[in-house]
Amino acid sequence: MKFDDIKKLHQKKYRAEFGHFLVEGEHLALELQKATLHNPQLARSELYVTNAYEHWQSPFKTHVISDRQMAQIADTKTPQGIVAVVPMPATGASIAAPVAGERAIYLHEIQDPGNLGTILRTLAWFGNFRCLLSPGSVDPYNPKVVRSSMGAIFHAPMELDVTLDSLRTRFARIACLDMQGEPVQSTAFTTFECYLFGNEARGVPRDQLNALDARPFTIPGCGAIESLNLAATVNMCAYELSR
Repeated sequence: MKFDDIKKLHQKKYRAEFGHFLVEGEHLALELQKATLHNPQLARSELYVTNAYEHWQSPFKTHVISDRQMAQIADTKTPQGIVAVVPMPATGASIAAPVAGERAIYLHEIQDPGNLGTILRTLAWFGNFRCLLSPGSVDPYNPKVVRSSMGAIFHAPMELDVTLDSLRTRFARIACLDMQGEPVQSTAFTTFECYLFGNEARGVPRDQLNALDARPFTIPGCGAIESLNLAATVNMCAYELSR
């Protein structure tokens, strides 16, 4: 890619146009290198480094650039000096094919990049989860999502633009998180194929939940506040499902 095009990858429309996204920092570069073992497509990534990292060992084609150029492509205020340009999966594709026993976590119109990054990190930690994102959700290749995922974006299988109405034909049993429902500690909570989580502010429209025949579950609390953070909710549910 041309250097001027790389600078544009901070914007979603150019990520979609060029089919690449940016990964910044030592930790994420190492996670990217590890991920090439199970996803050969990632080996087509290219590395841009300053003089401080010119001897960095990686399987990627490497370009040494100036500190000024690094500041132009980095998303952080004080860049470490290492950025990778990474190919995105084809539109609508998942990072890996489904495996037996895998559970799906469906996120409806999630908007906060930090929430999505944290959720991906949780799913990668426990394993055997697939993340399904609805249309209108935050771009998972947004630099803030990538950073907060701490490399999990390379390890958690993910599908984009999955519509709510497609879930019914794909999964026989769907659970949702709701303020009114059975506790997630119940044995029944572990028996579903897909777990549905709504937008941070609006949740999921009630009529659509009814159409899916989604069974409601809740995380019991003392009731002192109205709700839990979305990422925290998914984290606790993933833990319950993995125990």
